[in-house]
Amino acid sequence: MRSSYRWGVASTPYVLHDLPELDRPVFVMALKGLFDMGEAATGAVNWLSMTHAGHPAASIDPETLFDFQETRPEVRFGADGAREIIWPSNNAVWARTPEGCRDLVLLSGVEPNLRWRSFGETLSEIIDRTGCELVVTLGSTLAMAPHTRAFPVKSSTVDTELAARLGVAQPTYEGPTGLIGSLHQQLAGGPPMLSLRVSVPHYVPGAPSPKATAALLYQLERLTGVPTEHTAMADEIRDWERRVHQALADDEEVRSYVEQLEADADAQPVVDLATDDLDEEIEAFLRERNDD
Repeated sequence: MRSSYRWGVASTPYVLHDLPELDRPVFVMALKGLFDMGEAATGAVNWLSMTHAGHPAASIDPETLFDFQETRPEVRFGADGAREIIWPSNNAVWARTPEGCRDLVLLSGVEPNLRWRSFGETLSEIIDRTGCELVVTLGSTLAMAPHTRAFPVKSSTVDTELAARLGVAQPTYEGPTGLIGSLHQQLAGGPPMLSLRVSVPHYVPGAPSPKATAALLYQLERLTGVPTEHTAMADEIRDWERRVHQALADDEEVRSYVEQLEADADAQPVVDLATDDLDEEIEAFLRERNDD
């Protein structure tokens, strides 16, 4: 086990907790904010932490990262009745996976209001000190997708070689960007990075969105080979679909709109990643990269 240390990067200190030696870990992160519609992305990371029994890995001090008038702390009462303040947090956990699979370092947090570059430097150091060999960011965005069809997940990477190997897109967007976009650029010198973004129906934006969460988990499992137990969400997904059907039942205009979305979705060609052996391709890519 490694000892606990406090490391400082720029003005964003953090605590690295005791960690065992992890098996070729993957760093998976999602942040509440613009790219977490329905809290599908943070929900996926939280699901992984619960499924694989996450343990504290790192805690980032929120003091310099947040405008607390914009992202306010919450007052709660604990089990003993004591009043406490819950500050916005960006904490990482580590998790063991079944033998032969890559272990996980998971961060489910809140998009900082301030000091994005300092936050990126801190993440870079945590990724390095936990020995992560691959970074995957999860996101969820509103789209014209019907709730009755499979939710599409788009994959991309700024790594040219990895994009060609997996048949995924490289970002082509120009214009104002969010924190995830800046992190992909800032962390480009470290382990390879992948971005997964699921489409959430814009007319059902509320949380939770279990169908979107399960779609992200399924694609993550395909890419990394790490079991996500996403099929265990089947009952929750059926309940969510039933509630949406009930909410739309008396609105003929919305039902007609959804039927048009369904027709549009059915007319689109199925776009998938270039190979079924995604995890094997990534393993080969990382082995060759480490050899080099």
